[in-house]
Amino acid sequence: MTANILDGHAHAQIVIDKIAGELDRLPRAPGLAVVLVGCDPASQIYVQSKVRMAERLGLRGEVARLPDDASESDLLAGVEALNARDDIDGILVQLPLPAHIDALRVMAAVDPAKDVDGLHALNAGRLFHGDDALVPCTPLGCLRLIKSVRSDLTGAHAVVIGSSNIVGKPMAALLLQEHATVTQTHIHTRGISRICREAEILVSAVGKAGLVRGDWIKPQAIVIDFGTTRVERPDGGYAVCGDVSFDEAVQVAGAITPVPRGVGPMTIACLMENTLKAAKARAARLQ
Repeated sequence: MTANILDGHAHAQIVIDKIAGELDRLPRAPGLAVVLVGCDPASQIYVQSKVRMAERLGLRGEVARLPDDASESDLLAGVEALNARDDIDGILVQLPLPAHIDALRVMAAVDPAKDVDGLHALNAGRLFHGDDALVPCTPLGCLRLIKSVRSDLTGAHAVVIGSSNIVGKPMAALLLQEHATVTQTHIHTRGISRICREAEILVSAVGKAGLVRGDWIKPQAIVIDFGTTRVERPDGGYAVCGDVSFDEAVQVAGAITPVPRGVGPMTIACLMENTLKAAKARAARLQ
């Protein structure tokens, strides 16, 4: 028996269709601004995908570009200008930023009401308090994938590998809100394979290709793979691989996300959803 493959594109389309049905209720099209510093090829691809989806939906998407050597003060000034614009409902600063820029300071400068990446400390705090918040898009999308298989997570043992502010910590918080029992592991965790074998829901977000082997997985577990590592092939090309050894895991798990076509499409769909949510909240405040 092989696992159910969770097609991120198919599930993302459900979210996109719902958004499309709500746009006509707004006084104007929501505006999304993505801030890109430098010319990192992967970041450029991600930004283009986000803006294309916004435009496809009828949102107004734009990219604010700064050079690699832009100063932190230049970036902060750009963010402040976007905060002040009435036609921009959502702001996303594409990560990673150059080493000379303090990412936390930049995230703190984004208006929390426009923080569609859910990384401002105020939104993070609201999430951990169980309050309404703009939630980081990738873990939000992954929760949707998990619940497409198991709608009630009450009491389920979930193991999250990774403790980043972007994915690992908010993923754990979302699972706790669903009343799952959550074990969060990280690079210093001892006996990690044993812990993972106890998980009914296993989420990996560390960026290490093939870390999770088939014998780490409990039979019929739901496995969510955030990993996207470029691995060189013998022919000089490269493949994008996840944290999970897919060929092994698919023989054990009950459901699993592929890489690619798994988490990525849901991240972009939930970014659009967050932009719509921010626009609706802004329109309500202005009434």
